[in-house]
Amino acid sequence: MKNNKVILAFSGGLDTSFCVKYLKHEKNLDVHSAIVNTGGFSKKELQEIEQKAYFLGVKTHKTLEQTENYYQKIVKYLIFGNVLKNNSYPLSVSAERIHQAIALATYAKESGAKYIAHGSTGAGNDQVRFDLIFQLIAPEIEILTPIRDLKLSRKEEIDFLAKHNVSIPWEKAQYSINKGLWGTSVGGAETLTSNLTLPEKAFPSPLLKTENEKIILHFENGEICGINDEKMSAVKAIQTLEEIANKFAIGRDIHVGDTIIGIKGRVGFEAAAAAIIIKAHHTLEKHTLSKWQLHWKEQLGSWYGMFIHDAQYFEPVMRSIEQFLEHTQKTVSGAVMVTLKPYHFTVDGIESDFDLMKSDFGDYGEMNKNWRGEDVKGFTKIMANSMKIYNNVNAQNS
Repeated sequence: MKNNKVILAFSGGLDTSFCVKYLKHEKNLDVHSAIVNTGGFSKKELQEIEQKAYFLGVKTHKTLEQTENYYQKIVKYLIFGNVLKNNSYPLSVSAERIHQAIALATYAKESGAKYIAHGSTGAGNDQVRFDLIFQLIAPEIEILTPIRDLKLSRKEEIDFLAKHNVSIPWEKAQYSINKGLWGTSVGGAETLTSNLTLPEKAFPSPLLKTENEKIILHFENGEICGINDEKMSAVKAIQTLEEIANKFAIGRDIHVGDTIIGIKGRVGFEAAAAAIIIKAHHTLEKHTLSKWQLHWKEQLGSWYGMFIHDAQYFEPVMRSIEQFLEHTQKTVSGAVMVTLKPYHFTVDGIESDFDLMKSDFGDYGEMNKNWRGEDVKGFTKIMANSMKIYNNVNAQNS
């Protein structure tokens, strides 16, 4: 019997809904959908997505629960590295797609499918992330990409679905929303321009709180482990903080960056928990790590984020960077005080047994206790020697 089985990466949105109908009716394939939950869906939402998949005509639907694994394999290191792409974007979807692709390829391989499909367009990063991971994990499975191959607009997808008795209002479909543990991306007509900003209605989390609120985040060995003196797992803490902070509409921005395929791209996002955790974690590190630990973490954290963004997760250097980042977190433990405000937040201070400001050597700008002024004079003179030599030689030759 001919193997017509295709595993479709399914989110329930416009693109993947189109793929179900197209692969089934135009390609005569047996469509089996799968969704990878990396923390962006509630149980109710997952049930609704499953119902939609069967309504569209899939033969089977599978939810692949990967939230904890996603945190352990990727998100943890994004926190350790304080990763913000172009100093703004916490790689909410970039990192998520990598892990989703791994889970989908593994499932397709185990299920004996001949094809694996995704709904990425031909103008973005996700197509590369899915294709590359699929090729590495399941090279024997053929990749199908209807949206990319047909070069369809979102309006054309809606019209096609209407012909198959599936009605999706344009108002609902004009913004592409991708929600995960580490943030939510928002794409629309505005992000295709360089000058327009996303309207308030485009963001999933509206401003609901306007009175300032103080919270305390607890970290142990670099991992968030509690909020307001209540201990919890890192995943639970991220989800709890997101629920608290997104009511202040914190973590909104528009990221502008270089895509893997060489064009500039723009995407909106909201990532309240990610924004706060990275800033709080970095502040705690500035109190507990050495000057050169901070310096090299900044370099390697930036590289780690860039490689995640560019689908290079399986490059061996990534495991080396992860080991370095993990090693630096041994003293990154303590509490960080944060104030939540409408649309922004402040990190107020930290408490830690490893706080290097607590040393007996001196207080910055006030007094020294372990050296004399004459020691500083001599140290400064020696420190200036190389620059004096350079200036002297070049002055003679100018």
